[in-house]
Amino acid sequence: MIRIKAGVPRRARPRTRFRRPLRRALALGLPTVWGAIAITYKLTCPLAQQNSLGARIVTSAVFFAVGTGLVVQVRRSLLRELRQIRQIAGAAQNALLRPLPPRLDGLNIAAAQLSAERGAVVGGDLYEVIATEHGVRVVMGDVRGHGIAAIGTVAAVLGSFREAAHDEPELPGVLRRLDRALARHLRERARAEHPASGALDPESPVAEEFVTVLLLEIGRDGEVRGLNCGHPWPFLLSGERVEPLAQAGPLPPLGPFPLPTELPLVRCGQLRPGEALFLYTDGAEDARDARGRFFPLRDALTAAVAQHPLPVPQSVLGSVFTALLRHAGGTPTDDVAILILSNDRKPALPHLGARGTARPAATHPHSTNYPQHNGV
Repeated sequence: MIRIKAGVPRRARPRTRFRRPLRRALALGLPTVWGAIAITYKLTCPLAQQNSLGARIVTSAVFFAVGTGLVVQVRRSLLRELRQIRQIAGAAQNALLRPLPPRLDGLNIAAAQLSAERGAVVGGDLYEVIATEHGVRVVMGDVRGHGIAAIGTVAAVLGSFREAAHDEPELPGVLRRLDRALARHLRERARAEHPASGALDPESPVAEEFVTVLLLEIGRDGEVRGLNCGHPWPFLLSGERVEPLAQAGPLPPLGPFPLPTELPLVRCGQLRPGEALFLYTDGAEDARDARGRFFPLRDALTAAVAQHPLPVPQSVLGSVFTALLRHAGGTPTDDVAILILSNDRKPALPHLGARGTARPAATHPHSTNYPQHNGV
């Protein structure tokens, strides 16, 4: 039986071993051959020693051909390295921003991210949705900067959230874990960039790094609680209405300032069946057209909801992204991430009393009970 590792059978590995040295030899040998041809022609060919117009034309043609061959060879090598770098960057993004399941604990999910750097697949935006015993917990964040430089910060924040979401019983505890993880990452990065300082220098560019973070917790009954550190509040999509989920002022972003002793947990009401949350980074609102006008995100979202009814959010996501790219004329100037969570849970049947009459399960006039879902 052939054992397969990373999609390559064992018997195929020796062939791969010989291919790499052969490619390296060709990469070095072909430019050497072209150079040897040019030197040999110049030194040994009698035509190259003449000063007539025809001889000069022939000599120029020979050296032009040699130069063209060298340029083509270098271009092929650079394109090969660029493809490898893009493959590595794509693998890094898949490891960091893991593809979200289309459905989790009764919630339909749609998410997409667009990097502002041309040809890049990794941006400075982050998101994750995890089903825990405390409810479905969501993080949405935006790292200062974008591209390859933001990968380390994204990894630190997401790695901490994936552990803290299960370990911490309360949402403020999750936020404090993220803050400590970010502080450790910035200290280690400062030591690596400035070994002599030994600490985070206030004048270092690393000291100016920050991350906006939005934490949400969606309970079994649909109740939404949140903590916001400098991030835009999501929109609540109810029918064809689009309105902000909360109006509370956010805390400062993580990084420059310590968290306050008391973290105000914002209670955002209930996410009822058929309703959805639209989470986004500020790159969506800050996208401008050729005349400098900002993208009207709320208007585009209202039009998308009117055309595509929920609770299936993929169509809404596609419509908003299409409108945004059309407005920005292609790639926006900042990273953009969008996450839509639609409640597809079914209300629980009312309890029957002793005489067969319906008895409400909750005394609050607007409360609704939902069955507990333990998986996708």
